Amino acid sequence: MTSTLEAYAYLIIALVIVISIHEASHAFVAYKLGDPTAKNRGRLTLNPKAHLDVLGTLMLFIAGFGWGKPVPVNPYNFKNPIKDSALVSLAGPASNLLTALICSIPLKYVSLPVSIATLLWTITDLSILLAIFNLLPFPPLDGSKIFAVFVPHKYQPAYFRFMEKSQIYFLVFILLDIVVVRRYLGFSILWLVLGNLFDFVKALIFLGG
Repeated sequence: MTSTLEAYAYLIIALVIVISIHEASHAFVAYKLGDPTAKNRGRLTLNPKAHLDVLGTLMLFIAGFGWGKPVPVNPYNFKNPIKDSALVSLAGPASNLLTALICSIPLKYVSLPVSIATLLWTITDLSILLAIFNLLPFPPLDGSKIFAVFVPHKYQPAYFRFMEKSQIYFLVFILLDIVVVRRYLGFSILWLVLGNLFDFVKALIFLGG
């Protein structure tokens, strides 16, 4: 029981740190590119109260992945709405990968107390997981906005209409994957993808360690 409680404590602390960095990075890049919307709404901060989403936090414990409260962005404030929106979206996953890389340095080269090492490992794993999950090209994830850069101009209006209406489909897929596929087939399609990507990225980060 004690070890389980300790594991949850490390997970919660790491979750607060990782999601706060992720969402604050969105707000920071949006502000630098000319959109003050997130800053004006108090999102340009590492204070977790501004970023934690109740459903996204619960999903971490239920499904093994989660998300923070979406950062408000007004693309009409950007010089290049599609490109700059993609950069704002990329900022979140990129900040998580940078966090994982920074955490890997003491883990590889320094002898740390068990408690600190455990927390850094948890932050590293969550950072990698949040990054690759958000890079999937499905609305409402960051990857869908990044993918918009590569959509031919004539198809972009249709693609953005798709993004507005298709978020529910991805949530339904997640629920079916958890409730039906995992139960009757013994594995999760989403976790099969995420697991392989997670192992690949983590191996790259700790390469040479």
